[in-house]
Amino acid sequence: MAEARIDKWLWAARIYKTRTIAAEACKKGHITLNGAQVKPARTIKEGDVIGVKKNPITYTFRVLQAIEKRVGAKLLPEIMENITTPEQYELLEMSRISGFIDRAKGTGRPTKKERRDLDDFFSPLYIGDFDIEDEDL
Repeated sequence: MAEARIDKWLWAARIYKTRTIAAEACKKGHITLNGAQVKPARTIKEGDVIGVKKNPITYTFRVLQAIEKRVGAKLLPEIMENITTPEQYELLEMSRISGFIDRAKGTGRPTKKERRDLDDFFSPLYIGDFDIEDEDL
Protein backbone atom coordinates (compact mmCIF):
# COMPACT_ATOMS: atom_id res chain seq x y z
CA MET A 1 0.00 0.00 0.00
CA ALA A 2 1.38 3.40 -1.00
CA GLU A 3 2.24 5.95 1.65
CA ALA A 4 3.15 9.64 1.46
CA ARG A 5 4.17 12.45 3.79
CA ILE A 6 1.17 14.56 4.72
CA ASP A 7 2.83 17.87 3.80
CA LYS A 8 3.74 16.55 0.36
CA TRP A 9 0.22 15.16 -0.14
CA LEU A 10 -1.41 18.47 0.84
CA TRP A 11 0.76 20.22 -1.74
CA ALA A 12 0.30 17.53 -4.43
CA ALA A 13 -3.49 17.55 -3.95
CA ARG A 14 -3.49 21.34 -4.42
CA ILE A 15 -4.87 22.13 -0.97
CA TYR A 16 -1.88 24.41 -0.31
CA LYS A 17 0.08 26.38 -2.88
CA THR A 18 3.51 25.35 -1.60
CA ARG A 19 4.87 22.51 0.47
CA THR A 20 6.34 25.02 2.92
CA ILE A 21 2.90 26.48 3.62
CA ALA A 22 1.52 22.95 4.09
CA ALA A 23 4.29 22.11 6.56
CA GLU A 24 3.67 25.34 8.51
CA ALA A 25 -0.05 24.51 8.72
CA CYS A 26 0.86 21.11 10.20
CA LYS A 27 3.19 22.73 12.75
CA LYS A 28 0.52 25.24 13.78
CA GLY A 29 -2.03 22.46 14.38
CA HIS A 30 -4.33 23.29 11.46
CA ILE A 31 -4.10 19.75 10.02
CA THR A 32 -5.64 16.65 11.59
CA LEU A 33 -5.31 13.03 10.50
CA ASN A 34 -8.23 10.86 11.61
CA GLY A 35 -8.97 13.41 14.34
CA ALA A 36 -5.42 13.82 15.71
CA GLN A 37 -3.03 16.69 15.04
CA VAL A 38 0.01 15.71 13.00
CA LYS A 39 3.53 16.82 12.19
CA PRO A 40 4.59 17.42 8.56
CA ALA A 41 6.54 14.14 8.29
CA ARG A 42 3.59 11.93 9.26
CA THR A 43 2.75 9.38 6.58
CA ILE A 44 -0.74 8.88 5.23
CA LYS A 45 -2.32 6.03 3.31
CA GLU A 46 -5.50 5.37 1.35
CA GLY A 47 -8.69 5.73 3.38
CA ASP A 48 -7.30 8.27 5.88
CA VAL A 49 -9.46 11.30 6.68
CA ILE A 50 -7.66 14.64 6.73
CA GLY A 51 -9.07 17.80 8.33
CA VAL A 52 -7.76 21.15 7.11
CA LYS A 53 -8.68 24.21 9.18
CA LYS A 54 -8.82 27.36 7.07
CA ASN A 55 -10.73 30.00 8.98
CA PRO A 56 -13.67 30.12 9.36
CA ILE A 57 -14.27 26.46 8.41
CA THR A 58 -12.66 23.03 8.52
CA TYR A 59 -12.45 21.15 5.23
CA THR A 60 -12.48 17.34 5.37
CA PHE A 61 -10.94 15.09 2.73
CA ARG A 62 -10.69 11.32 2.30
CA VAL A 63 -7.44 10.12 0.75
CA LEU A 64 -8.05 7.93 -2.31
CA GLN A 65 -4.39 7.84 -3.43
CA ALA A 66 -1.27 8.66 -1.46
CA ILE A 67 0.84 10.72 -3.88
CA GLU A 68 3.88 12.95 -3.46
CA LYS A 69 4.07 14.43 -6.99
CA ARG A 70 1.75 17.26 -7.96
CA VAL A 71 -0.99 16.38 -10.45
CA GLY A 72 -3.28 18.39 -12.69
CA ALA A 73 -6.52 19.78 -11.30
CA LYS A 74 -8.57 17.43 -13.51
CA LEU A 75 -7.07 14.40 -11.74
CA LEU A 76 -8.02 15.53 -8.21
CA PRO A 77 -11.21 13.38 -8.01
CA GLU A 78 -8.95 10.31 -8.30
CA ILE A 79 -6.65 11.58 -5.51
CA MET A 80 -9.13 12.75 -2.85
CA GLU A 81 -12.80 12.94 -1.98
CA ASN A 82 -14.19 16.10 -0.39
CA ILE A 83 -16.40 15.03 2.53
CA THR A 84 -16.81 18.47 4.11
CA THR A 85 -20.21 18.80 5.78
CA PRO A 86 -22.80 21.26 4.40
CA GLU A 87 -22.84 23.05 7.77
CA GLN A 88 -19.22 24.09 7.22
CA TYR A 89 -20.09 25.63 3.85
CA GLU A 90 -22.98 27.51 5.51
CA LEU A 91 -20.46 28.99 7.96
CA LEU A 92 -18.33 30.11 5.02
CA GLU A 93 -21.32 31.76 3.33
CA MET A 94 -22.32 33.51 6.56
CA SER A 95 -18.82 34.95 6.93
CA ARG A 96 -18.95 36.25 3.35
CA ILE A 97 -22.32 37.90 3.96
CA SER A 98 -21.25 39.51 7.23
CA GLY A 99 -18.55 41.49 5.39
CA PHE A 100 -16.61 44.01 7.44
CA ILE A 101 -18.28 43.18 10.76
CA ASP A 102 -15.53 40.66 11.57
CA ARG A 103 -12.74 43.20 11.04
CA ALA A 104 -10.40 43.45 14.00
CA LYS A 105 -10.09 46.90 15.53
CA GLY A 106 -7.20 48.89 14.11
CA THR A 107 -6.62 46.78 10.97
CA GLY A 108 -6.79 49.71 8.61
CA ARG A 109 -9.13 52.03 6.83
CA PRO A 110 -12.55 50.93 5.61
CA THR A 111 -12.89 49.97 1.97
CA LYS A 112 -14.89 52.14 -0.38
CA LYS A 113 -17.93 49.87 -0.06
CA GLU A 114 -17.65 49.81 3.74
CA ARG A 115 -17.40 53.62 3.78
CA ARG A 116 -20.60 53.91 1.72
CA ASP A 117 -22.36 51.47 4.01
CA LEU A 118 -21.28 53.48 7.05
CA ASP A 119 -22.40 56.75 5.44
CA ASP A 120 -25.80 55.24 4.62
CA PHE A 121 -26.13 53.96 8.17
CA PHE A 122 -25.32 57.28 9.82
CA SER A 123 -27.05 59.62 7.35
CA PRO A 124 -30.29 61.22 8.55
CA LEU A 125 -33.53 59.85 7.17
CA TYR A 126 -34.85 63.29 6.27
CA ILE A 127 -32.72 66.08 4.90
CA GLY A 128 -33.57 69.70 5.56
CA ASP A 129 -35.74 71.40 8.13
CA PHE A 130 -38.47 69.10 9.27
CA ASP A 131 -40.75 70.17 12.07
CA ILE A 132 -43.20 67.72 13.65
CA GLU A 133 -45.57 70.55 14.72
CA ASP A 134 -46.16 71.55 11.08
CA GLU A 135 -47.47 68.12 10.17
CA ASP A 136 -51.11 67.19 10.64
CA LEU A 137 -51.33 63.91 12.44
